[in-house]
Amino acid sequence: MFKRIVQTKEALQELLGTPSPLAIHKVIEGLDRHCETFIAQSPCLLLATADKSGKCDVSPRGDQPGFVSVLDRKHLLIPERRGNKRFDSLYNILENPHIGMIFLIPGLRETLRVNGKAAIVMDEELLAPLAVSGKTPAVGIGVEVEECFIHCGKAMIRSNLWNPSSWIPDEQLPRAAEILAAHAKKTAQTEQEIETGLNEAYTKRIY
Repeated sequence: MFKRIVQTKEALQELLGTPSPLAIHKVIEGLDRHCETFIAQSPCLLLATADKSGKCDVSPRGDQPGFVSVLDRKHLLIPERRGNKRFDSLYNILENPHIGMIFLIPGLRETLRVNGKAAIVMDEELLAPLAVSGKTPAVGIGVEVEECFIHCGKAMIRSNLWNPSSWIPDEQLPRAAEILAAHAKKTAQTEQEIETGLNEAYTKRIY
């Protein structure tokens, strides 16, 4: 399929150039007050993990702004909320602790990237403050921060992500129930059954 492939760093730099001094030196090794403020205002992050063979996965995590707890300059804690029990990210972390995150703030073009090593933690004293509606998460993803930096907003500008006027009308959006019915045919569930199940999960089983 792909006939011309870049195979070295030198070839890539010859094609695309090299980073500016600002891009090189913006990386810090821990969370400062600016990163802490960013995380406190972020209601959503993208979590990247990989298993021991390098097979990758990216999963969203979201809640009210500040749902991720910054414990100190080198550590943060992400509550593991109720989901579909596939545990793709958690299984990967058990095999490979390396983790990457992108924190998003609606309306802000720039994002915050945080990389480090993760573990599945059960420390009650750390998880208790992350309770919602009286429900404390059984586990959380504890992250030892190795590097973090602000990522420029060009992707958000090009995509118009935060501009409501660019959003697709609701009636034209992909329908999750239709996609699931097509992809999970072995379950023999109808599209309507899946739609009902999703609606119940979204209204009754968030936490």
